[in-house]
Amino acid sequence: MAGKYNFSIEQGTDFSRVITWRDQANVLINLTGYTARLQAREKIADTATLIDLSVGAGIALGGTLGTITLSMTAAQTTALNFVTAVYNLEMTSPTGKISRLLEGYVRLSREVSR
Repeated sequence: MAGKYNFSIEQGTDFSRVITWRDQANVLINLTGYTARLQAREKIADTATLIDLSVGAGIALGGTLGTITLSMTAAQTTALNFVTAVYNLEMTSPTGKISRLLEGYVRLSREVSR
């Protein structure tokens, strides 16, 4: 079952969030060979994505450290235009098993300075 995690992105700034994946015994998950993707939409049923990250394009996996780093540049966050969106983060193992690691809401803190 996916964990619930809500977070904010400050528009116009670099964004980075590090998540560490551990099993039920608190042992780090070895992410070697995994892929990952995060998508956010205004509503679950929407076809358009507001954020679309994957390994090599906004997601970096830390192998034996079990870390998943989400990142966006200031230019990317400047281009965002929403208030609140729903998202999930899915992990695909080297054998093809897909796990939904996290889900929740992402809030955009709108930039005032221009």
